[in-house]
Parts: sequence; structure tokens; C-alpha cells
Amino acid sequence: MDMIDSLSRKRKTPLKKLPYRYNAYKNNDQKSCSGCFLDQSKTICFRSCLLVAGAVLGFSLGDASEAFASDPLPPETQIQRDREKLGNSTLVVSQTDPAAARDSRVVSTTTSESGEDKLDTSGNLLGDMGGLRTWLYKYGVTFNLQEFDELWGNVSGGTSGKPAYIGVTAPSIEVDLEKLIGLKGGRFNVSALQTRGRSISAEQLSVYNPVSGFEADRSTRLFELWYQQSLFGDKLDIKIGQQDLDTEFLISDYGALYLNANFGWPMAPSVNLYGGGPAWPLASPAIRFRYRPTNQLTFMFAAAADNPSGHSFYNADNPTNQSVHKDGANFNMRSGALLIAELQYSINPQPEDMSKATEDPGLPGIYRLGGFYDTGRFPDQRYDTNGGLLASPDSDGNPMMHRGNWMIYGIIDQMIWRPSLSSPTSLGIFVRPTGNGGDRNLVSFAIDAGFNLKAPFPERENDTLGLAWGMGRTSSRQRAYDRDLRNFNLGTYQPISHDEHHIELTYQAQVTPWMVLQPDLQYIVNPSRGVLNPNTGRRVGNEVVFGLHSNITF
Repeated sequence: MDMIDSLSRKRKTPLKKLPYRYNAYKNNDQKSCSGCFLDQSKTICFRSCLLVAGAVLGFSLGDASEAFASDPLPPETQIQRDREKLGNSTLVVSQTDPAAARDSRVVSTTTSESGEDKLDTSGNLLGDMGGLRTWLYKYGVTFNLQEFDELWGNVSGGTSGKPAYIGVTAPSIEVDLEKLIGLKGGRFNVSALQTRGRSISAEQLSVYNPVSGFEADRSTRLFELWYQQSLFGDKLDIKIGQQDLDTEFLISDYGALYLNANFGWPMAPSVNLYGGGPAWPLASPAIRFRYRPTNQLTFMFAAAADNPSGHSFYNADNPTNQSVHKDGANFNMRSGALLIAELQYSINPQPEDMSKATEDPGLPGIYRLGGFYDTGRFPDQRYDTNGGLLASPDSDGNPMMHRGNWMIYGIIDQMIWRPSLSSPTSLGIFVRPTGNGGDRNLVSFAIDAGFNLKAPFPERENDTLGLAWGMGRTSSRQRAYDRDLRNFNLGTYQPISHDEHHIELTYQAQVTPWMVLQPDLQYIVNPSRGVLNPNTGRRVGNEVVFGLHSNITF
């Protein structure tokens, strides 16, 4: 009688026996675990320890083992799940940021005659790396390396018109803990960033949000470091660690085609939260819950540190707060908390193989409703600590601080046309409005919308053509501050804030399985609400910006 049998006899509900698989340690020397005293391999010993602990604590982990995902998991990332729900009408690579681009790349596998899955590396420039990738995958380890390079030029408006280069190298390692140690549903991820080049937005455009979601201060930093556990047949998963929230929250799947950062992590949180909040390139310690009671309904909630850098709201030396801790290992938890929730509902689920569909399932769509509350303290846009006007020469220049901040939002991603069920061509639309209070925020309302045409030309099934528009409304408190400034500086030109609009035309082309090219054209009206150009003494002019983006998966 082994220990599991003896423990089962002491209980009314017998513990489920695990299939015994012995893998000898090096030199075939058996070793007993100090926890359960069983001669087991590391994998089986881990599960045996759980059984022993369950018996001691009075519950059956054998029964509770059903909580762990036991069937083959569906697509692992939120972006991949949404792609299936939208009938694969979404883009090949999400351009929200490097993490989203990574998550949108599917790890392809093939099934051998023995039933084992094998890694397909045809989508990687370096292939199998001499067998290294396949060997790592055997133990659940996936190595990913992506390179992003962009060239930008401002041909009209702005403060200057020089070409600019942006580069990002993004390595990551993900571990399937079921393959490694037998822990079903467990995933571990660590990623880093190496950013270089010069920000065309900060140096030449004076816009609210960068014209590229890949712009960042030069640094080499840790990005994400988290563990995720799936439970109850993958209906619930929990992620804890250093996280970038803009791969799962607040994101439109169709809107992720566009390079302008406003179509990724929206304008309002980017300019209203500390350092733009826990989003590229600043991740924060967080815990995220995702519950999927059905294939069509998803609820997500996250609690994250609201200030990734830990610096005060305003930073004259580094307005983005990205260079406060260049190594990315700050793990600040000494400020407020960002509490965010999102409800998702998909309509007209699509079959896996549309060519075998016997009837039209309808045009798919995903509808989201969400919001966040930040417990931190935020500066007033008009009044100082004494209740006086910040624009007054008598002001101490220190803004009144308010406790808390909030925002609500809705997102629609809807396919509106496809010529036939088997056609790769489709037309989709997206709309995303956001709204929040105005006394402590620079932007009080924003909206983005656009049209995406997937497979616009024959033999170009993975290409996408898109046209989108967005705007951000400057808060009433900020506009009042501008009027105050004009009144205190009579005879000096002082523009009053207006709305900023951005229009983008883009084409994402998959040149090879491992390379994507994306030419881009943007037109920006009233950059940063119509701020003063220090070179001319007048408003910054409307801008025409050209760009070329490339993404290579090594």
C-alpha cells in the first residue's frame, strides 16, 4: 500500500490515483522527496505533494483537479481569442505595442503520427535555430524575438520637418508549466525591451499622443514578468506580476491596425494618468482576473499600481516619466491603485472552418463596456493649492490636488460585409468612445472610429487596408485656464484650446511569413489642442506625417 492509498483510507472520499510515471534522475539514482517521501520524478512528486497537502488540510485535490484546465487550451492570448471570434477578419499583427504584436503572433504547431505536437517555425526568420527552438518547446519553453523599425517624416506643420527613426527589439520567453512540471494551465512570461531612435512626436509634432505606438525613450529595460494560472476548464484565469494592461483592456481589435498611439491605448488615459498608466512601455505590478462563463461572454478585472515610475505627476526633466527607472525594475507600489473592469460580449460565433459551414452564422462582432477608477491624487487644471488661479502671477504654481479619477468607455468591433462565407475578404468597423471628468484631466472626451478591409486584393489574404479618424476634446477646466492666461498676459498671443483630430490611412502587408511592412499616412488637426509654436509665436500648424513600419519575427 502506498502513501496515497493509506491517506485515501482515512477519508470518506478516496483520493484519485495519479498515473505513475518514473523518470530517473541523473545516473538513475532515485531520491525521495522531503515533502511527501515518495520516490518520484520531479513532475509527479510535485503533484504527489499537492495530494498529501490536500489530505492533511481536509480536501481532495484529486476532486479539485478538475479546476485545472485538462483539455487542450483554446488560443492563449486575448488577441488570439478575439481573432477567432471575429472570423479571422482581424489583422496579422496588432500594432498597439510590441507586447500586442507578440500576442497576435500565433505559435504554430503540427501534429505528428504519434499525436505529439511539434513546433512550426516557418514564421520565424531564424527558423528552428539549429534545433534549439524544438528542444526548448519539448519542455514547454517558447523563445520569441521581434524587431520593430520605423522611419517617419513630417512634411507639413509641426515645429520642424526632419526625418526620424524609431527602433524596438523585444525578446520574450514563455513557459508552459504543464509541459515543464505538469502544472496544468500554468504559464510564465518574461520580456524585455531595447528602445532607440528619436521621438518625432515629442521633438517635432507637439501632439497629445505619439503618431506611433512604438515610440519610447531610449532604454534597455525589463518589460513584463508575470505568472498566469487557468482554472475550471479554462473558464477562469488569474495573472499576477508586472503587466502591460493594454494587451487586454481598452483595446479595439480592428483599431489595433493603426500606428497612431491614439488607436491603441486611448488618448484620455495616456495624458490623464501618471506616466500614461500601466501601458507600453511602462508595466506595473498587477493582478488580473478573467472569467469566461460561455464562449461569447467574458468579464475581466484588474488591480494595478497606477504610477509605474513612482515619480510625481509632472516631471520637467522627463515629461513621459519613462527614464526615471531605465531598467524597468522599479515595481512601484507606493502610490494609488488603478482598478479597471471590462465586460465583453461576442455575437455570431464563427465555425473553425468556414469552408465546411452548412449555413451562414451571421456577421461576427465583439462589444465591450468598461471603466476604471484610480485612487491616486491628481492636479487641478485651473486652480492652485490656495484656490487661486494658476495663471495668475501671484499663484505659487502648485495645483490643487484631487483624490481619485475615473473613466468609462465602450468599444464596438463589427464585421459589416463579406462577399461569401469562404472568402477571406471582409469589411469591419470599429468605434470606441471614452469619457471622464474635466476638473483634474487634460482630456475629457475622446472617440476613435474606422473601417478595415481585409484581403483587399487577390492573392493578398493576410493584408489589411484601413482608414480611421479620432478626436480628443480638451477639458473645460483646461480651456478656462487658457482664457485666464490670456487675461493675465494682455498684448501677448495666447491660443485657446480646441479639439485635436487625427486621420490615418494605412496598409499592412505580410511580405513573408516572418515580415510585415506597413506604409502609413496621417493628418493631424490642432495638435495638442492648438498649442503655441515657440519658433513662430503662433499655433502649431496642422501636420502631414508619412511613416513606414516593419516588423520582423526572428
